[in-house]
Amino acid sequence: MTREPLRQDELEFFEGARGRLEAIAYRLLGSAAEAEDAAQETFLRWEAADRDGIRVPEAWLTRVLTNLCLTQLRSARVRREVYVGQWLPEPVLEGDPMLGPAETAEQRDSVSTAMLVLMERLTPHERAVYVLREAFAFPHAEIAGMLGITEASCQQTLHRAKQHLATARARTDVDPATAREVVEEFLAAATSGRTEPLIRLLTGDVMGVGDGGGKFPVRPKPFFGAAVVAQFLRGVFRPADARRPLVGARAVVGGSPDIYAWTANGDPALVFTVGDRIVGILTLGATTEGIAAVFTQANPDKLGRAGRRWAASDHGEPLLSRW
Repeated sequence: MTREPLRQDELEFFEGARGRLEAIAYRLLGSAAEAEDAAQETFLRWEAADRDGIRVPEAWLTRVLTNLCLTQLRSARVRREVYVGQWLPEPVLEGDPMLGPAETAEQRDSVSTAMLVLMERLTPHERAVYVLREAFAFPHAEIAGMLGITEASCQQTLHRAKQHLATARARTDVDPATAREVVEEFLAAATSGRTEPLIRLLTGDVMGVGDGGGKFPVRPKPFFGAAVVAQFLRGVFRPADARRPLVGARAVVGGSPDIYAWTANGDPALVFTVGDRIVGILTLGATTEGIAAVFTQANPDKLGRAGRRWAASDHGEPLLSRW
C-alpha cells in the first residue's frame, strides 16, 4: 500500500516536535549524534506511517523514538565493553535545544554529565522510565503504554531507577555568569602551580575521568580524591611548557589551544579551541559541597555537535590564549 506523501502541516508538526524528540533521545543515549539519528529515523517512520490512523501523534512519535533508543541502548552496552578507555557522554553546550526543558531541578539534573554517567548503571527500561517521567513528566499510564508494561510495573521501575541513582549529589544551578566565575576561580587555582588552591575547590572524594576514545591521550582509568585530582590538574596546567604532560597532546590537536569559560550540560565548563575548532571540553561537576567531578571529553568523534554550535556562536575572548 502506497502512503500519501507528507502534507505541509504534517511536516511542520514533526519539525516542531524534533527538538523535544532529540532531547529525549540524548538523555536516553548520552550521544548527540545518535540522538539526531534516532529522531531522523522516527521521522522516516512518521513519513511511512498511516498518519490518518494515528490518534495522538505526539505520543506515537515518542513511543517510536523511545523504542528505537531502547534497541540502541542494548547494542551500546556491547559496544562500550570494547570502547577504548573510559566512556563519557557527548557534551552539549549552553543554548542547544537538545538540552531540553530546564524548568525543574529534575529536568536540569537529568542532562548533567554526572547524571548521564550514573544512568549507565540503569537497565534500558529503567533509563527510559526515569527520563520520560522525571525529565518530561509523562504520566505513568502513558509511559506504560509506550513500553508495553503495566502501570504498576512502570512505578516499580521508576523506584528502582531512583534507588540506583541515589548517590547523586545536589548540583549547584549555574547561569552563564556564575559558570564563568566558577571557571575563572578553577583556572586561577589550576595555573597557580600549587595544589592547595585546587584542593580547596574540590570535594574530598572528587573524581576525574577522561574520554579520548583512543584518539587523544588521557588517563586510562578514573582517579579519585582531592589530592590526587589536584596533583593531576596541576601537572596539566603547569606553567612551564617543557614540563606539561599535554605538550604531545598539542601536536595531536594541531596547535596550542585557547581556553574559554562556557557551560556544558548545565555545568561550568572549559572549552579548548584551536582556531574555531573545539578540541576538548572539561566539565566541572559543581555541587553544593564543591567540585565533585572533573570530566574531560577529548574524543573528536564526540565534539561534532558542540563544535558546530560553537562556530556559530559569539564566544567572546578566551580566558587563556595560546595555552
